[in-house]
Amino acid sequence: MRIGDDRFFHLTYCTNIHPGESWAAVFASLERYVPGLKQRLSPFEAFGIGLRLSDLAARELSQGDALAAFKTWLDERDLYVFTLNGFPYGGFHRQVVKDQVYAPDWRAPARVDYTLRLARILAALLPADIEGGISTVPISYKPWFNSESERAAAFEQASLNLARVAAELMSIRAVTGRTLHIDLEPEPDCLLENSDETVDFFQRWLLPVGSEWLASARNISRADAQAKLRAHIGVCYDTCHFALQYETPTAALSKLTGAGIRIGKVQLSAALKAPIPESETDRQAVIERLRPFAEPTYLHQIVERRADDHLHHHADLSTTMSPHPDAREWRVHFHVPIFSSDYDGIYSTQGDIAATLSVLRDTHACPHLEIETYTWEVLPSRLKIDLSASIAREYEWVLAAFADATSSRDEPMPC
Repeated sequence: MRIGDDRFFHLTYCTNIHPGESWAAVFASLERYVPGLKQRLSPFEAFGIGLRLSDLAARELSQGDALAAFKTWLDERDLYVFTLNGFPYGGFHRQVVKDQVYAPDWRAPARVDYTLRLARILAALLPADIEGGISTVPISYKPWFNSESERAAAFEQASLNLARVAAELMSIRAVTGRTLHIDLEPEPDCLLENSDETVDFFQRWLLPVGSEWLASARNISRADAQAKLRAHIGVCYDTCHFALQYETPTAALSKLTGAGIRIGKVQLSAALKAPIPESETDRQAVIERLRPFAEPTYLHQIVERRADDHLHHHADLSTTMSPHPDAREWRVHFHVPIFSSDYDGIYSTQGDIAATLSVLRDTHACPHLEIETYTWEVLPSRLKIDLSASIAREYEWVLAAFADATSSRDEPMPC
């Protein structure tokens, strides 16, 4: 749905909330939840969908007349798809996912093929007046590499593969008129996990390596090839992930856009935030409050801020329950509902979402906003409520925060 005084922004939620790896399962969830949400939130205007498709679902949707039938279903209900989640390739619910969510990574032909399959689907569904984006893994997962030379080889191969995808997106635009971009999503413990590493990848690898291949493949200048890469390869700014790095939205977004990197999508999500007291008794109380979030499905990385402001990473909450003696705060990669900031003495990074919305209102750095709380099934039982009501509450919180950002911006300065 369009929001903002100028209708510049598109707000949706990511359907990775719903279990389902086949197209039949995905469509069943859409039929069950989306019409009711539209009626509640946007009864008189088109309602956008942030679609998550596994490789299996994408293959099935691409067969026969399935895609045309889905487009008809959307049109008849005043719905539209403008963004896809192409991060998890395979199973994402009701099984152990952990670090396999990053596989296949951007070294692998399977990741290229999957992403291009999604691109063709999105081009067929996308309204003519909107650009479309596909969020994806941040190259690969750091613990899979034993040396800097292995990481360098991964960056080089990923740059070549992303350039190949950009070349196909150029062709899609020439044929369909639809402009699509692939949006790398930095995440803790991945090869791209913060703004510095992301800028470094674009400047040292993607632009020089990718543009050399693209210029040769398409018989264009290196300058033109770099411009095409910037147009078709960008960043998905996940507010949870950047908060985990203790980066403020103003600084991180300014660093990325200042380097000429496109912000293709902003995912609105919140991490857990736990101040670590100095006394051992109080520390144990914090750990006990965190324990219900240490579930076995997803990877819940911890970024620990110590007294000297040094950041230390722990691989997963399920394997680490001991803060360092100098620890002052833990931030945990667990996408908690964004409409709450307090979980029985454990807090969330909800404030970073509000700050991001304020920056976006001022800068118009990105039109695509996607609520992404995919953990409903694994939340502690006391936090589980009706899913439709929960999704609606998330929308309503975002709309209120967005309005507050506008009001704050428009308030007169004190004399």
